[in-house]
Amino acid sequence: MDVLIVFAHPEPRSFNGALFETAVQTLTGAGHRVDTSDLYRIGFNPVSDRRNFVSVKDADFLKLQLEEVHATEVRGFAPDIEAELMKLEAADLMIWQFPLWWFGLPAILKGWVDRVFAMGRTYGIGRIYETGVFKGKRALLSLTTGGPREAYLPEGLNGDLDAILRPIQRGILEFTGFSVLRPEVHWQPARAEAAQRQAWLEAWATRLRGIESESPIDVGRY
Repeated sequence: MDVLIVFAHPEPRSFNGALFETAVQTLTGAGHRVDTSDLYRIGFNPVSDRRNFVSVKDADFLKLQLEEVHATEVRGFAPDIEAELMKLEAADLMIWQFPLWWFGLPAILKGWVDRVFAMGRTYGIGRIYETGVFKGKRALLSLTTGGPREAYLPEGLNGDLDAILRPIQRGILEFTGFSVLRPEVHWQPARAEAAQRQAWLEAWATRLRGIESESPIDVGRY
């Protein structure tokens, strides 16, 4: 199995970093081919503009989707975007490792989506959801929170985590055809004891060793 792990945390020694390294080592050790996009370490620029392309469809007015479709037709993506697209297209399983910030993705990861999930290449022209470009591929969110589990229950202070993640899992992943696996959530790792964090890492490794047998979850439309 080909795996792409996209890592979005500025501190490699963080618990997110430990989860990322555990995933790389575990999946590689299980015989899978693992590719990574360590966004902070590669200095990925999250700003989407004409730098996405080496081709030009309309030099007078920038409409990103128009330029993306044109770049798809003429192989006109900038080298850094083309490299990410090739990793994305090769993956049977994609894992995003990130901290939940402001009820969403870190800006660098959202910017990666904005620049890499290009119309014409990764969606569009009738290819969305059940007919999406990445139909048959799977995706998994692995994230950490700053608040406790009870804060993310439907009746909790922050509301239902499933609802918080739905714009990502439904609006990005399922929209482009991915089947979504159960998210891996670690609650308040900064406040956990070292023994607890180690137990979490071991449980994560155990899950990943059996990831090929997992079934997708029902994200829901609403």
